[in-house]
Amino acid sequence: MVPKYNPHEIEKRWQARWEADHLYQVTESSQRPKWYALTMFPYTSGDLHIGHWYAMAPSDVHARFKRMKGHNVMHPIGFDAFGLPAENAAIKHGIHPYTWTMQNVEKMRAQLKTIGAVYDWSREVITCNPDYYRWTQWFFLKFYQGGLAYRSKAPANWCPQCQTVLANEQVVSGFCERCTTPVIRRDLEQWFFRITRYADELLEFKDIDWPERVKIMQTNWIGKSTGVEISFELSAEGVEDKEIRVFTTRPDTIFGVTFVVLAPEHPLVEKLTTPEYTEQVRRYVERARGQTEVERLSTEREKTGVFIGAYATNKLNGERVPIWTADYVLYSYGTGIVMGVPAHDQRDFEFARDFSLPIKIVVAPPGWSGGEFAEAYTGSGTMVNSGRFDGMPSEQGMEAISDYIEEKAFGKRTVSYRLRDWLISRQRYWGAPIPIIYCPKCGTVPVPASDLPVLLPEDAEFRPTGESPLRYCESFVNTKCPVCSEPASRETDTMDTFMCSNWYFLRYTSPGYDRGPFDPGKLAYWMPVDQYTGGAEHATMHLLYARFFTKAVRDLGLVQFDEPFTRLYNQGTIVLERQKMSKSRGNVVNADDYVLKLGADTVRGYLMFIGPWDQGGGWDDRGINGIWRWLNRVWTLVLDGWEEQETRPDTSAVEELRRQTHKTVKRVSEDMEKFRFNTMLAGLMEFTNYLGKVKEDRLVGPEAWNRALDTLLLLLAPTAPHLAEELWELRGNPYSIHNQSFPEWDEALVAEDQVTLVIQVNGKLRDRMVVPVNISEAEALNLALSRERVKAYIDGKEIKNVIYVPARLVNLVVRN
Repeated sequence: MVPKYNPHEIEKRWQARWEADHLYQVTESSQRPKWYALTMFPYTSGDLHIGHWYAMAPSDVHARFKRMKGHNVMHPIGFDAFGLPAENAAIKHGIHPYTWTMQNVEKMRAQLKTIGAVYDWSREVITCNPDYYRWTQWFFLKFYQGGLAYRSKAPANWCPQCQTVLANEQVVSGFCERCTTPVIRRDLEQWFFRITRYADELLEFKDIDWPERVKIMQTNWIGKSTGVEISFELSAEGVEDKEIRVFTTRPDTIFGVTFVVLAPEHPLVEKLTTPEYTEQVRRYVERARGQTEVERLSTEREKTGVFIGAYATNKLNGERVPIWTADYVLYSYGTGIVMGVPAHDQRDFEFARDFSLPIKIVVAPPGWSGGEFAEAYTGSGTMVNSGRFDGMPSEQGMEAISDYIEEKAFGKRTVSYRLRDWLISRQRYWGAPIPIIYCPKCGTVPVPASDLPVLLPEDAEFRPTGESPLRYCESFVNTKCPVCSEPASRETDTMDTFMCSNWYFLRYTSPGYDRGPFDPGKLAYWMPVDQYTGGAEHATMHLLYARFFTKAVRDLGLVQFDEPFTRLYNQGTIVLERQKMSKSRGNVVNADDYVLKLGADTVRGYLMFIGPWDQGGGWDDRGINGIWRWLNRVWTLVLDGWEEQETRPDTSAVEELRRQTHKTVKRVSEDMEKFRFNTMLAGLMEFTNYLGKVKEDRLVGPEAWNRALDTLLLLLAPTAPHLAEELWELRGNPYSIHNQSFPEWDEALVAEDQVTLVIQVNGKLRDRMVVPVNISEAEALNLALSRERVKAYIDGKEIKNVIYVPARLVNLVVRN
């Protein structure tokens, strides 16, 4: 009698055994090749739902596979623990962010352990602990000393709801990515990192295997453009600035400039506005600052703007053009100044039409007869109304005008980027304090490294307004200057939490090290990460920042590699009722309920069977029940043996079992290597069904049967580690199955020596037959004509044609 499969008991027992035996702890002394497998660590939100499992369980399967394939696998886990939700919880529930966060860590750690992953828990990091953010602050000081960190007053993305500044990457379509509140602009003193120094290198993806879509997203975000920066002469009285500089990718259209537009946030707006327009411009700028970038850039809204009373002169033709301010120009892009060429830019065209500004054609399209345009023409053509450059093809004109601009020192060829320096300041409490002191005498002074960490005060008062409590906490703000020992004040901004995730993968290599952020020797052994997995939504935030950070610390002499993650794989999204799971939607599936009822192995299996991992899929209870039934069949198949005298050994059956086993090993191995988990599981299910038929036929002896069963368990071990371990032990094999080698296949045994040939008559399927893979056309035709089912359709008819696809198809074309 086969005992009932009880995953709840089995899984708890094996998890305790593995932990007690330190089965998954790794060191640098192994003779095996290293494999650093990493999944993006979770934020401490308080609960793991099935979406978290979808990111973590399949990546664990791949790490287990690599381990059984002979690698020294490190697969660590930790917690991204700083951030706004903890601070909002403090305000809402009257609980300190640290208390809230650590309660969530305890709960999530327990949930993570039910997955049964190969996590090396001895390497756990929690980013809100002082022994971690001490080194986050240390990296800031290194950036500051290296000229990569600076403070500047600049327009910033401000979320009124979160009461904090957001980086450009955290503004999604004009809204706060955290709370979806429309983002406005404010001028604030902010700390920045010079990510723009690395723009060109970040556009290179040498020696890394990343998804093409992520590379495209980063390339577009960096937004490299080549063109010309040209100066326009200012004629405003009482203004120090004598010119303004504009970047354009279309120097061939400069003769068509009929106005210039400044972004409302541009400092020159206030300087250049003449007295009679001051009040009108002030009201317009104030209104524009309250709008989101989405609203300002919408192609469907009516264009708005005001003339500021000043003029600029186009140096190429001497024409004086009016200067306007308009909200369709953003200060964060380019120079924040746009030359208006309405004939050849649609936004400029609409603006000129709405405000009755001239539209001057300077690139004539093919066949143009001299009439007005109904819309902007943005293609190539022939230069007109462009002085000495008339008659040139516009492509040639671009080069000729660029040469002329440089010859006359009006400007120069240059490169512009959409990417802006990374704004890291946050007006929040729950983050790593920026280690800077402001002294009335000494100015801006970095905190000495020996004084780190700058600790967050425990007595901070959390106000319902959402303002940072640090600025009102005297015990934190008031300090002494480390240079002159006079009274001074601390910086009250904290760092963007992406600073913490910039380097957590480095800390995993030596989490207990206290002489630096990492042990250099251990870092050299493990880095870079061999396989990183996580969502593509992080392409222009975490993944871009981590690449920048790695290159920066390389240049600071701290690491010896260029990229943090050699391979990247993005999982898709698991949905419920066609919507992405999220707490805000209230449509999350609680993984704990299914683990308790069906076991972690069933949940793991279903998440991989749901569809291609990079595409995601929909959660369906009927599907998970199918995986549960399959694992129960495996349980019964392995434990329900038979006596040797019951078998009727057949040499061909044994050989076929061997061949099918090797074919399955190959299929599972190749699918596992490429993260094709759904087809890998389909192969295991087919093999299970095949073994069930072998068992019914009783045509193989116990040796062949036991070998096949052991292979099945070894193939199953990465996916269902608890079940495989239990059955492995019950079969009398040595502990642990997870220390065994993954099966290999014999290529000679998996080579197809027979194929199924399809026989059609007039394109309709009439029969199939198994034939040698190297069958000739004549042999295939003779066999097809001899089949009884085929004869019924061709007897008495004339065969007009035979269509033969080698080793696949014979189609007989007949007529009466």
